[in-house]
This record gives sequence, C-alpha cells and structure tokens, in this order.
Amino acid sequence: MSTLRSDGRRADELRPITFEIGPAPYAAGSVLARFGHTQVICAATIEPKVPTWMRQQGVTGGWLTAEYSMLPYSTLDRKPRDITRGKLDGRTVEIQRLIGRSLRAVIDLQKLGDNTLWIDCDVLQADGGTRTASITGAYLAARLAIQKLLDDQRIAANPLADSVAAVSVGLLDGQELLDLAYVEDKDAAVDFNVMMTGRGQFVEVQGTGEEATFSHEQLQQLLALAEKGLKELAGLQTAFLTKHLLKF
Repeated sequence: MSTLRSDGRRADELRPITFEIGPAPYAAGSVLARFGHTQVICAATIEPKVPTWMRQQGVTGGWLTAEYSMLPYSTLDRKPRDITRGKLDGRTVEIQRLIGRSLRAVIDLQKLGDNTLWIDCDVLQADGGTRTASITGAYLAARLAIQKLLDDQRIAANPLADSVAAVSVGLLDGQELLDLAYVEDKDAAVDFNVMMTGRGQFVEVQGTGEEATFSHEQLQQLLALAEKGLKELAGLQTAFLTKHLLKF
C-alpha cells in the first residue's frame, strides 16, 4: 500500500497507540488511551447494586452501562458541555450506547453478580476515532475493575469471556485507509467503524458512504483492513494486561 498520508503512515498502519494505567485513581480501573493525537480517559466504577428496572422485571445478574463526553477543550473550537444545552446531543447518545453494547457483547452479566459496572469515557483531545479509542480503552478499564472484584472475592469468576476493540477504516481518494485521523475522516468518501472481539468475532459494523457509494469488493477490502488493525489492537491489549500482571 502506498504512503500517501499526511503523517507518513502506510495506508494499512495504525497510529501510534499507547495505554497508560491509572489516570483516575478513585475509579476501580482506569486507562488513558492514546490513538495518535486522540486521547481518552476510560474509567470503570463498580456500584454494588443494579438498576431499578432489573429488580422490577426480575432480571438476574449485574449490568454494564457507559457514558461518553468530549471535554470543551478537546477540539480546536470549544465544544459546549451538554449540560449547557440541557440535553445530550444525538452523537453523544449514539456513542455511549455503542460503548455499552460493545462491552456487554463480551461479558457474562450473571457472573457480575448484583453489581453495575459503569464505564466513563472522557475525550481529552479529539483527532478522529474517539469512539474507537473509547471502546478499546474501556475494555482495559473494565478488566482492571473486574480484577479488583476478583481480588476482593466479591465475584467468583471473571465474567469477561473475551476482549473487544474497535478501529476505523475509510476510503479517501480511492485508497482504503486504516485508523483515520480527523484530517482524513472529514474528507473520506466512505467511513466505517468496526468492533471485534479478540477471537475475531464481529460485534458491530457501522459504515456509510458520505454522499458516495462503494462496491462489494471495496466493502470486503475495508473489512479485511479493519480486521488486520483489530488483531494488532488485541495484541496491544494483551501486552498491557500482561505488563500489569493480569491474566485473561
């Protein structure tokens, strides 16, 4: 694949990605996920109760839910807080539901016990791929929090059946690109976000032509490119957990 990207990456290359443990010390588990210039704090908090609707409907086990926000200074032009508008914008609602769905796809809520695992993803700096960075970091934060439950003997077994990560792919000037930065994302003719487990099972695929169309062949190429990046992300997640003495 040709080198045509503004940051010098190959078309099939991820941005530099790092995970830093513990940016939110009061959370049960927290990670600062960096995808290039995009930075997201992902924090997991354990609440020893479940939502009222679960009790009312007789639903057993625990629950996992997520919230997402972009801090006002995370973008070039200040982004007003949702609270100043009196409601969440549609994009915020969409992304936090996506984070929750992605994590619930790999967790056995029965094994979580009567606990709610809150996932909070706060974007410090946005340069494309904030939702994919959030999901990838959120899994690590959740795994750290669950380790505390295990260590404290509050649950008997690890409820996470697999890992989950996310990455973007897109078509720009006819070229398939992996892990789009904002300068690429804003001009891409086609934009996909792909969520996958560590064992290679798709969780969700979001894709659209931005006033453009794409062929079946291009769709397959984009999914193959996403799968390549997601395998690399799963490896980085494993390395992070191994470094911090956690066994999946």
